[in-house]
Amino acid sequence: MLGLPDDVTVALFDLDGVLTSTAVLHRHAWKAAFDAYLRQRDGEGFTPFTEQDYLDHVDGRPRDDGVRAFLASRGIDDVDDATVESIGSGKNEMFLASLERDGVNPYPGSVRYLQAAKDAGLRIAVVTSSKNGAAVLDAADLSKFVEVRVDGLETAAAGLRGKPAPDSYLLGAQRMGVEPSAAAVFEDAISGVQAGAAGHFGYVVGIDRVGGTQAASMTAAGASIVVNDLEELLPA
Repeated sequence: MLGLPDDVTVALFDLDGVLTSTAVLHRHAWKAAFDAYLRQRDGEGFTPFTEQDYLDHVDGRPRDDGVRAFLASRGIDDVDDATVESIGSGKNEMFLASLERDGVNPYPGSVRYLQAAKDAGLRIAVVTSSKNGAAVLDAADLSKFVEVRVDGLETAAAGLRGKPAPDSYLLGAQRMGVEPSAAAVFEDAISGVQAGAAGHFGYVVGIDRVGGTQAASMTAAGASIVVNDLEELLPA
């Protein structure tokens, strides 16, 4: 009834873009932070940060990894740690300001899926690169569904690699007491789908919120199935 193999007993959900619409806030904050840096570096003729840049280099990754990956894509490899930290911190300040101003909207289909999963006895964890995971879950009134949360604060403290490495999802499965083969990963980012595939999880659900070639890219990255909304996995 949940669109998953029968031997999957645990669901590991990414947060931003899967359960909540906060991925849009993240993308806007990243654009503001990167455009400010590029304008200062290159002048008014700079090439702005785009939605595709977000999808290719930033989405789903830990903050500093995303900064370095995007700058490297522009041939900028001479930045020091302080600059990386400054860009990432500026982005996070803008994100938190947006969060306070605009609030958090969970996707209705995701809420229905979470409720159905809970009713069916599927155990639920959230695995996110965000260091604001607790605040977002509380603001969206989703904490009540979540048994375990693995976020960017915990993975950084443990020295784990960020997505597309599977480390955070493997930790989520470990904390839920199951082997990866008994867990499903739910992701909207290519890097997250890659992490699910690399960890040999029992099922990897890609959620395509952007259209275009994203579904094909998710399938190529290892998604078992790609849907536009989690409600599509529920019975009609």
